[in-house]
Amino acid sequence: MKSGFCVLWGRPNAGKSTLLNALLGRKHAIVSARPQTTRHRITGVLHGKESQVVFLDTPGIHEPQHKLGETLNKTAKSTLEDIECLAFVVDVSDSPHADDKRAAALLKNLKAPLILVLNKIDLVDPADLLKRQKQFTELCEPKEVIGISALQGSGVDALRDLIISLMPVGDPYFPPDMLGDRPLEFHVAELVREQALLQLHQEVPHSVAVTIEQMAPRPKGVLYIEAFVHLERASQKKIFIGEGGSRIKEIGQAARKEIETLLERKVFLELRVKVRDKWREDDTWIRRFGYKE
Repeated sequence: MKSGFCVLWGRPNAGKSTLLNALLGRKHAIVSARPQTTRHRITGVLHGKESQVVFLDTPGIHEPQHKLGETLNKTAKSTLEDIECLAFVVDVSDSPHADDKRAAALLKNLKAPLILVLNKIDLVDPADLLKRQKQFTELCEPKEVIGISALQGSGVDALRDLIISLMPVGDPYFPPDMLGDRPLEFHVAELVREQALLQLHQEVPHSVAVTIEQMAPRPKGVLYIEAFVHLERASQKKIFIGEGGSRIKEIGQAARKEIETLLERKVFLELRVKVRDKWREDDTWIRRFGYKE
């Protein structure tokens, strides 16, 4: 069979996590319009009859504003060794940004074949698409260029086939029933953080980290989950909780529905909010929250 690793690479908000979910045919990574939604290297395994592709979704390459940002860039760069191909995902609804150029500059010594993925083609006039393709192609040396809309699914099948064609013959890396390398608690915490990203505004979402303190069975098949939401300031805690606890209730209800879909069982989700002063500048908390790998 054919098997190997493919990195999804690019700046924040290019659509890498949306593409990962589309390639796998399931929700595997959280998605929002917020920059830096992805904070970890997310492994998603695509099992085929005669192939296995291990996708590595990476944090978006950007100019860091704090120690957490520096850590996310390092996490992304750590994926560039020992891979079979790299998909450089760009948003063609706009011209290249400084972060696109920053992401491309890190690929100069890349040994694996590079696929330039022109994402969000549904948002571009055909007359502008060729111009944008030329602009992005000048940033790198792609082996292949392909246009897609990860959100709508157009071009995703062709991209998937292209990636599989670049995999060498070899043994699978994961057993057939394994979809990734993260524990269940990780995905549950991410679903809580996703709802915070979707429902909060301004700086608050970027300050959110989530840890799972316990997951324990309760009577009648219910799973009790206690999650701690960590913020940087008391004022953010007040916003997160909302008037009379309205906001935290909304976030909890939406997260619970997503978690129940993931686990296929009833869940009782309890959210507790803690303040960790300037944790994004604190190596100790960055490590405790799992962002240093």
